[in-house]
Amino acid sequence: MEIIAYGVQADEQPLLESAFAGRHTLRCLSLFLNRDTAPLAAGAPVVSSSVNAELDAEALAVLAVGGTKLIAQRSTGFNNIDLDAAAELGLTVARVSSYSPYAVAEHAWALALAVNRRLSRATTRSREFDFRLDGLLGRDIHGMTVGVLGTGKIGECFARIAHGFGTRLLGWDLTPNPVCQQLGMSYVDRDELLMKSDLISLHVPLVPATHHLIDAAALTLMKDDAILVNTSRGGLLDSTALVEVLRAGRLTGVGLDVYEEETGVFFTDRSLRGVSDDVLARLLTFPQVLVTSHQAYFTRTAIGQIIDATVRNVEDFAAGRHSENTLVPKGPVAGGR
Repeated sequence: MEIIAYGVQADEQPLLESAFAGRHTLRCLSLFLNRDTAPLAAGAPVVSSSVNAELDAEALAVLAVGGTKLIAQRSTGFNNIDLDAAAELGLTVARVSSYSPYAVAEHAWALALAVNRRLSRATTRSREFDFRLDGLLGRDIHGMTVGVLGTGKIGECFARIAHGFGTRLLGWDLTPNPVCQQLGMSYVDRDELLMKSDLISLHVPLVPATHHLIDAAALTLMKDDAILVNTSRGGLLDSTALVEVLRAGRLTGVGLDVYEEETGVFFTDRSLRGVSDDVLARLLTFPQVLVTSHQAYFTRTAIGQIIDATVRNVEDFAAGRHSENTLVPKGPVAGGR
């Protein structure tokens, strides 16, 4: 079968091509999949999309008219896909239900440590031969109270690392994770976690109930010197409210790997054009804010697992099977996978 893969990163392309070699014909595009680029897939029965594709009803209709039968998304999240429209159009949609949780958890800690110890500012100074320590005072992670919102696989990995630092753990989730409890985590309601935590990390999926989970009211509950990290989905955090909190001089560190309006900006080079998003531009001006471009998942281990799962999704589709990765159509998992 012919496969058109959209949103392929330079480091990802040789791994994708190697995985599909001898199996199917693969064409990689750096363009992101949306209603404007969907016509490029005409004639290809399989399309592989990246995390910031915009697969609304119109884009899906264009794909269906062009002959696409399977959309294999190379990510766990699928809030960017109109699954109802896909079902109506008779499209099969599959995702990668899991990959290395360590990749995201470790990046979350990298952000937390970097903003706590002012590493971005320190590096910039050193490159300018300014070796003063003014404004670089951080805090020990050891002894902090760390709040983990969402204690699934990634949240559990984040908590394990926090435990290694010697922190007090607070958790919030619908169902307590026994592993986290064994680490000493106490489960509390969201507001108590926000009020008591020195460092807060978000690890919940983006669904209607969690949109702007951290809104203006939630930000008000946090300690003035708290550190906030989001490596999950940008829509969990009200970015406009965050700007106002930062303008008021609150929060000593914010690490963001995701942003609610990142589509069309992240994974692109805006160094000459800048960004037209006033909120993002404002966030980038605060010295205690560190933004990375949705790269938490971007390790060789995780990318390899994502590609392996994508290959399996294509092979399952070709054989008329579906698995736990299949979002549309819904039904029993073949072979118990």
